[in-house]
Amino acid sequence: MSAIGRLHHLVFDTPDPLRDARFWSAVLDQPVTYASADWVVVAPREDHSGLAFQLALDHHPPVWGDPSRPQQAHHDVMVDDLAEAERRVEALGGRRLESGAGSVWADPAGHPFCLIPRPAWAPPVSGHPRRR
Repeated sequence: MSAIGRLHHLVFDTPDPLRDARFWSAVLDQPVTYASADWVVVAPREDHSGLAFQLALDHHPPVWGDPSRPQQAHHDVMVDDLAEAERRVEALGGRRLESGAGSVWADPAGHPFCLIPRPAWAPPVSGHPRRR
């Protein structure tokens, strides 16, 4: 069986995406490769996956070991064919989450992740050309 997708970004909720991206940019010695008001990416180069920081205005920082304030991150998984990836993820036990922001899913334990169309700069996930 071929891969459904490939890890694109590990995404962190934050009240200040640029501040957190600058911090991790310095820690990892990697540049900020994309920045908007609500989304900032740190990666080795512009055409590479990395860490992303997403604006969350009502963010409450996690507290290690406190289940009422758990870790707050999700995966972005790039896929060649979104409809096919959604069918396969559902067959594996994934559950689509209500969202106006694209293809958002939960794994069997409830951890959220997003399926996103493969960016033009990335090679195909499964060895075939990008399909829409």
